[in-house]
Amino acid sequence: MIPFSVLDLSPIVQGATAADSFRNTLDLARHAERWGYKRYWLAEHHNMPGIASAATAVVIAHVAAGTSTIRVGSGGVMLPNHAPLMVAEQFGTLESLYPGRIDLGLGRAPGTDMMTARALRRDMTDSGDRFPQDVVELQMYFEEPEPNQRIRAVPGAGLKVPLWLLGSSLFSAQLAAMLGLPFAFASHFAPDMLMEALTIYRARFEPSATLDKPYAMVAVNLFAADTEAEARRIYSSAQQQFASLRRGTPGKLPPPVDDIEAWWSSPAEKMMVERALGTMAAVGTPDQVAAKLSEVIRVTQADELILAGQIYDHAARLRSFQIGSELRERLG
Repeated sequence: MIPFSVLDLSPIVQGATAADSFRNTLDLARHAERWGYKRYWLAEHHNMPGIASAATAVVIAHVAAGTSTIRVGSGGVMLPNHAPLMVAEQFGTLESLYPGRIDLGLGRAPGTDMMTARALRRDMTDSGDRFPQDVVELQMYFEEPEPNQRIRAVPGAGLKVPLWLLGSSLFSAQLAAMLGLPFAFASHFAPDMLMEALTIYRARFEPSATLDKPYAMVAVNLFAADTEAEARRIYSSAQQQFASLRRGTPGKLPPPVDDIEAWWSSPAEKMMVERALGTMAAVGTPDQVAAKLSEVIRVTQADELILAGQIYDHAARLRSFQIGSELRERLG
């Protein structure tokens, strides 16, 4: 039985506020803890009207304070936006407050558009190219300090916060293999290179003090309901939001529609969204979702699944993740 985890973008739905999103996030996390999910991760995105988790470390603290056993972390922190020392201090603080429960997933992308990235970073010179060096520097801050080490993360030094590398291409797969770190692939929105990335990661993996063998997590969209019609309906919110993002008009998570086929601007738009979201989407009744998750596990040989679900109605989102937790035991 492989672990299931939750990836939450803390969606801001139409007609609601970020404060509502944070209340819903904590409520889902508490349910996920009771339902046996292993981790609850939050993602860093900026200048996105429909995503509330921009200050990711702050939201992680909110969730960790309101839960007691589930691991809480980032899926992920976009490292090029930050100085490694500041990330070490933030997550060293989180680990000090909630020992043994904090994960630090790291991404190489900005998590936003280029104009916003400039506003975040100020100096973008070689920021992406520095990612491997920044990861190694960050690792160093969590180790025991060397004698006469002049720069330390306080808190952070010696806490060995678990690092993960996240990716939607081959770069992070290669780096995770080289550094002997666990690897999570963002197949919930960019599935094209999933299998190649997993193959590279496993073939090139070098054992480390962190891991003696590869550990791969695969992301899947989950839209489960008691009927197929309802599952398709709740999925339509995510489809609309993703299409609007690609149109250059990002917005809050819209309410579902009964007929998504009438909503598309063109067949090409539908195909684009289905390729990005639908390839790794488990949509339908418990039996249909079980079949999809079983196929994903069989094909990818994942060590862990992380389930995402941009669902407008909070009660429907809870029900979807409850079904996911029940299927984990059934698939075991």
